[in-house]
Amino acid sequence: MADVRVLVVDDQQPFREAAAAVLLATEGFALVGSAIDGPSSLAAVERLRPDLVLMDVNLPGMDGLEATRRIRAAGASPAVVLVSTYALGDLGADPLAAGADAYVTKADFDSECLRSLLTIVRRRTQG
Repeated sequence: MADVRVLVVDDQQPFREAAAAVLLATEGFALVGSAIDGPSSLAAVERLRPDLVLMDVNLPGMDGLEATRRIRAAGASPAVVLVSTYALGDLGADPLAAGADAYVTKADFDSECLRSLLTIVRRRTQG
């Protein structure tokens, strides 16, 4: 199987760099781009056609929940995993209701977590 193409969407450079390092260290994944806000994430999904979008919940311009809704409304097929520093119960919104495939805290994002997302990615990309 070809590498899973990943787009990282986060307004904080340290997390974008950390996610890139995890992707580099995890066989089978490749970083194809990054975006810093909701509107640019939509353009990047259209342009780059990633298999997986790691989408921060709190973004300027348009939050990650709305960006996820719009990705789904546009018929785009990447797996979308929402990430945040907050525990799921502290979000105040259900990321799955926005069309996300999963939710991961930034503290839990590592190579093992990334590999566990493969099933979700394969289900989305293989129909």
